[in-house]
Amino acid sequence: MLFSSIFLGLLPSFLLVGLGGLVRGRLSENAWQGLDRLNFEILFPALLFVAAASRPIEVSQVAAMAPLVWAIMGVGLGLGWITRRHGPDRFLDFAGAWQVAWRFNTALGLVAVALLQNGGLGEMAVAVGMGVPVANLMAVSVLSRGGSFGWKATLAKIALNPFLLASLSGLCIGLLQVQIPSPIMAPLELLAKAAIPIALLSIGATMDWKALARLNRFNAAISAIKLVAMPAFALLCGVVFGLEAGIASVLVVFAALPTASAAHVLASAFGADRRLVATLIAQTTLLSALTLPIWITLAEIVFAVR
Repeated sequence: MLFSSIFLGLLPSFLLVGLGGLVRGRLSENAWQGLDRLNFEILFPALLFVAAASRPIEVSQVAAMAPLVWAIMGVGLGLGWITRRHGPDRFLDFAGAWQVAWRFNTALGLVAVALLQNGGLGEMAVAVGMGVPVANLMAVSVLSRGGSFGWKATLAKIALNPFLLASLSGLCIGLLQVQIPSPIMAPLELLAKAAIPIALLSIGATMDWKALARLNRFNAAISAIKLVAMPAFALLCGVVFGLEAGIASVLVVFAALPTASAAHVLASAFGADRRLVATLIAQTTLLSALTLPIWITLAEIVFAVR
């Protein structure tokens, strides 16, 4: 019963992804790229800022979540490396696919946490704020072995990431418990409301819907790491460390998210196999329609009884 209600709760989001696939031909590729850019530069930063700044955040919450967010991504990094012998021969192509194991789709994350009885947007904003810089640092580091970017350009890309800036500034507002005046907050909230629908449509429009047919051993291993191993580790951490139910549930959802839809952009910038990364993005996103409701259900059951 719980699983079905969670699945139905996620269903509108996956239907929007499907709608994006149906209407992709109605807009040019440049138009879809423009929407992605709008989301990346303005709409999602507004959503992350509003989520973090609209409620008080305790320092203890950040201290509890940050190390575990980094540990979860570290599990993806370590397990992903084990798949090296089954991956592409060229290291740069492998690195492009390797990043899929620890990056996360913020859009679906912010949709999924709304279904939790414990935890919500505030906790997810903390997780994203702590995860974005480390995820980018790890991805750029492994890709830079075969890419042409210097360290100064790499550090600049990480430091100026709009998700990072919005998340950290929102965290600061929340930690300081500053009340932002309504005339300033209201337009940010309007921008935030537009972020998720546009992102979900864009995901569907850029997704390769035949990707599941190419689920070979390497792709299956990367998908299993992202959708099974990492959320299992997060669930175990929540139980072993006796985490607060809201934090523990959000960490499980964070770990269970499919990979970031922009991972192929970074792979392409470094000259890695963009098609392989796009295929992995599609596979983890499609498979998460089944796995994500399962992990949300488990988190609700495990942490509700503690």
